[in-house]
Amino acid sequence: MTQPTPELAASTRDIYEQNAELFDRERSRKLFEARWLTRFADGLPQGGRVLDIGCGAGEPIASWLIAEGFTYTGMDIAEAMLGIARGRWPDMDWRQGDMRQIDLADQFDGIVAWNSFFHLTREEQRDCLPRLARHLNPGGHLMVTVGYGNGEVTGCVGDAVVYHASLSPAEYASILEANDMVMTGFLANDPDCAQHSVLLARKL
Repeated sequence: MTQPTPELAASTRDIYEQNAELFDRERSRKLFEARWLTRFADGLPQGGRVLDIGCGAGEPIASWLIAEGFTYTGMDIAEAMLGIARGRWPDMDWRQGDMRQIDLADQFDGIVAWNSFFHLTREEQRDCLPRLARHLNPGGHLMVTVGYGNGEVTGCVGDAVVYHASLSPAEYASILEANDMVMTGFLANDPDCAQHSVLLARKL
């Protein structure tokens, strides 16, 4: 079994570049995320600006947010994933970028990092959360998928092994509080969301 090491984490971009079409074909369109997306969206102004970090090829998260009328920006580290997304929605704002170095001139009403934030190492997550907080307007909402507790594991994209990590819910809450945010929801291994662990937070 492959060990979840920082070296494996560093390969994440290449894995998605090489497996973009495969990932897109295999990505579920059943929208099991709908309940969490609705909860996230309920806290946003109509037509508000949303940044989707790790947007991939856009299905189904970008598709849902665009259909709901939000002013959408998609960011991904893998240009191959963005190429597919741009082909589907050529008029949307697509940006290649790494959330670990995110430093945009823009502020957003909502930021979602679904199945992307957990690819960062724990130390990278500690550094990234304040960066995300700085990109939120007051009252803005953040939704990320994490793990059920502090630790490192592996997952798969096709036949490739990818890195996953998580802090404890208590540490997430502490980091958020130090950055003028409050955790508004956390559910580990949601049985109605394909066992995803989801964290919601709001900027004060």
